[in-house]
Amino acid sequence: MRPQYHFRDGPDGLMAWDMRKIAATTEHLTPQSVPLENIAELDENWWFAHGTTPTPRAIAGHMKLIQSADRTYPIILDSEGRLMDGMHRVVQALLAGDTTINAIRLPRTPAPDYIGRDPSDLPYNP
Repeated sequence: MRPQYHFRDGPDGLMAWDMRKIAATTEHLTPQSVPLENIAELDENWWFAHGTTPTPRAIAGHMKLIQSADRTYPIILDSEGRLMDGMHRVVQALLAGDTTINAIRLPRTPAPDYIGRDPSDLPYNP
């Protein structure tokens, strides 16, 4: 998995979770089918909410990631059912006309790895 983070606004600033760590904790969990209509993030500003601009080049980059997404890997939801990882797979499923996707729901949402850091300041080296 490439280094990537899940971001959410928090009371003390932007919260970031290292998705490599989260994914490692899900290996023993059983995926379940989740209706795409339950993925609220499909109707939110997901990729461009934290300082990036939706330029045509940036959108094309996400289109490539959507095309190459591997849906044999389940998406990851937090303990409340919010998406933490897998938006490219979710969009791929939506474009394919699917109504469900396999997901792993965390029994407990872990504390963020970083709080108050700009996304560009996080380590992105493998």
